[in-house]
Amino acid sequence: MNGKKKEFVRTVKFALFSASAGVIQFLSFTLFNELLCMRYFWAYLISLTLSVLWNFTLNRKITFKSANNVPVAMLKVAVYYLIFTPLSSWWGTFFTEKAHVNEYIVVIATMLINFVTEYLYQRLFVFGKSIDTAKKKRPAK
Repeated sequence: MNGKKKEFVRTVKFALFSASAGVIQFLSFTLFNELLCMRYFWAYLISLTLSVLWNFTLNRKITFKSANNVPVAMLKVAVYYLIFTPLSSWWGTFFTEKAHVNEYIVVIATMLINFVTEYLYQRLFVFGKSIDTAKKKRPAK
């Protein structure tokens, strides 16, 4: 497969796995927001954490096929979220509690911002030098 096609397939995989993580985040956020009546901050934080764990695992193994050190890669992703989470929690709380924007509009907009910035971060920094380094397992005979 040529480089452009391979990169296109990689981007589509990332988008699909991110969409599945988005479903996890959106459904868990809805559960916490509607059934448990959590404040936006806590509902968002817990649902974000669940989706990040799912998304990281799938993208490392399948999208980027990386054999790099998992704890190091997770630490790099944690650094991203140490910046993204406080900022997105702040603007989410501001828009929902001060500007009275609907919680679901805010969480969907935040998820879109997260999708674009996280793809670039993972593609260029987290897995950039280790893409396609995982060895394929051969079926047992």
